Amino acid sequence: MKLKDLLSKIEKLKKTGNYDLSLEEDLSIAIMNLISLEEHFFLTAEKTGKDEYLKLLEEVREMRKTLLAKMIPAHEGETWCITKHLLAATMRLLEVGTKSRKKEYFDYAYKIYSLFWALRLKLIKLPQVKDTIKDQDWSLQDITSKLVDCCKE
Repeated sequence: MKLKDLLSKIEKLKKTGNYDLSLEEDLSIAIMNLISLEEHFFLTAEKTGKDEYLKLLEEVREMRKTLLAKMIPAHEGETWCITKHLLAATMRLLEVGTKSRKKEYFDYAYKIYSLFWALRLKLIKLPQVKDTIKDQDWSLQDITSKLVDCCKE
């Protein structure tokens, strides 16, 4: 698939009303933050010995599951967990990049986030990720930079 065909496919999806990518970009970042909150509630519970933080973790987890289901309503195999971990890894690499001030971590985060979008939009199939993209005139990063733009309302 050529980049112009990919862009055309996405434009058709937008016109049918099935995708609001700017809204979904915001939602994906919210989900990343909920995943981080789950981690922090776990660590705080363990560090303080207070189980009430585990109750908060469960509440946040239920919210995260509900919201992720809005983005990944149908999945096969372990794609649900894969997308969750792609978002979690993106968030963690953003944190590492911010703390270390090293651009390479932001680059990794962007590549992983782009893979999330490729799977979310069903532009690639998981078993053939390398084969799917190696013969294209676009990269995974093109998906995020050219298709997903939270500033377009």
